Amino acid sequence: MGGPRIKHVDDVEAFEVCRIEYEDGRSASIYERFVERLPNFVTFYNRWDPGMLQRTHGHTGHHMVFILSGEIWVGDKHCPAGTHIFLMHGDVFGPWRAGPEGCETLGVIAGAGWSFAYQEDDEAFVELLKKEGAKRGTVPPIPRMPYSPPSPTRPWESTEPGKKFERRQP
Repeated sequence: MGGPRIKHVDDVEAFEVCRIEYEDGRSASIYERFVERLPNFVTFYNRWDPGMLQRTHGHTGHHMVFILSGEIWVGDKHCPAGTHIFLMHGDVFGPWRAGPEGCETLGVIAGAGWSFAYQEDDEAFVELLKKEGAKRGTVPPIPRMPYSPPSPTRPWESTEPGKKFERRQP
């Protein structure tokens, strides 16, 4: 297979993947570095600006996030540096809120990795942004990377034929 693939995170291009804009002119973003992207495996490093908000969402694959520095809230759960967060394929977590210094994370997705959100979670996120005096900002499209499978046409469906995600009632 050619031995280990060794990379330093600084040698991987950073992409602005999410942005919110506040009424007072401030903005906050998430910058992501896709360290490895294979058809069924993704590793990424990302940096969250202070106060960045992200919607409740899931990914197509089992998903792990490790908080390297700073802090973040996932729903009402405080996650300081050293916290390990795990999500099963098809489940969702959030909303996310970066702390006052922002945060850095390392993530691993065992699967294609595409994100998805349920309509009601997306609507709740828009309402949260309004309460915070913010709105979604625009980010440039991310170029397709090697081994990057095409995005599913229906984000609530897995990349596995015949498997569909459905919201579970508590």
